[in-house]
Amino acid sequence: MLGFSNNQELKIPLFLLFLVIYVFTVFSNFLIISLISLYSHLQKPMYFFICNMSSIDICYSTVTTPNLLQLVLKGFQRISFQDCMTQLFFFNSFGSMEYMLLTSMAYDRYVAICHPLSYYRVMNGRTCLGLGLTAWGMGFMAAFPLSILTSSLCFCSSIEINHFFCDLTPLLSIACDDTSATEYAIYTEGVLFVLSCFLLTLISYIYIISAILKISSSNGRYKAFSTCASHLTIVVLFYLMIACMYMKPTSSYSLDIGKGLSVGKILSVLYVNVIPMLNPFIYSLRNKDVKDAVIKLYKDRLHKNWF
Repeated sequence: MLGFSNNQELKIPLFLLFLVIYVFTVFSNFLIISLISLYSHLQKPMYFFICNMSSIDICYSTVTTPNLLQLVLKGFQRISFQDCMTQLFFFNSFGSMEYMLLTSMAYDRYVAICHPLSYYRVMNGRTCLGLGLTAWGMGFMAAFPLSILTSSLCFCSSIEINHFFCDLTPLLSIACDDTSATEYAIYTEGVLFVLSCFLLTLISYIYIISAILKISSSNGRYKAFSTCASHLTIVVLFYLMIACMYMKPTSSYSLDIGKGLSVGKILSVLYVNVIPMLNPFIYSLRNKDVKDAVIKLYKDRLHKNWF
């Protein structure tokens, strides 16, 4: 693996930057999981999905960031074929889980705003657990065929992966076999999973916005919109990154010109490292219930330590 940048002057600053991002991602997401587990007023359907999202974000970052930190320090890193395919499988798995979970959260917001009186009857424990298990299970299932097809390719033209983790884009660019079957599988899954999830999310928000516009008071409209603004922000960021990274022709697969910093790698860092760090803030730490839980946890720990 050729890594992120071959500029020696950036080595230490980049290492410290990525280390801080990773530690912050793990800490903030673990804090969200702990708060939701500890306090009963946070054990609601919305927070159940946020807890799942935080778990996925920790796993998602852990698949790639430790390898990235080594690459930044050493400049390049040897990785075995088996380890590369394992990383590819888990990266695709957790990525697939993200957009399926985002779709479940869109449905949760739809029920909360469009059918508030039926919310707790529809979004009961069984429904939430079913949606959560489906997201995790389908994520692993979606990654399996892509990993099998990619691992069956022959990589005789080069042993250099111009990236900081094993992703489909750089691997297809160095394969010397016919990659049409793998590309077909990527586009098929893109339609079956990504596009269908996007359309379901879009339909949910059409109904949500329509319901919000029917609310007579401006204060009521603001409160209703604020309950789904965080989710909508992440949806836009997530699908925008997917479109920029993967919805492009085969001719642009190379991550590009040169072996240093590139637009493709910068987008990958935003998608893989920065968004999982921002999720706790966008989803939870701006939320009054979560902020109150943080203050309560701090006071409880302070009181216990004092005694």
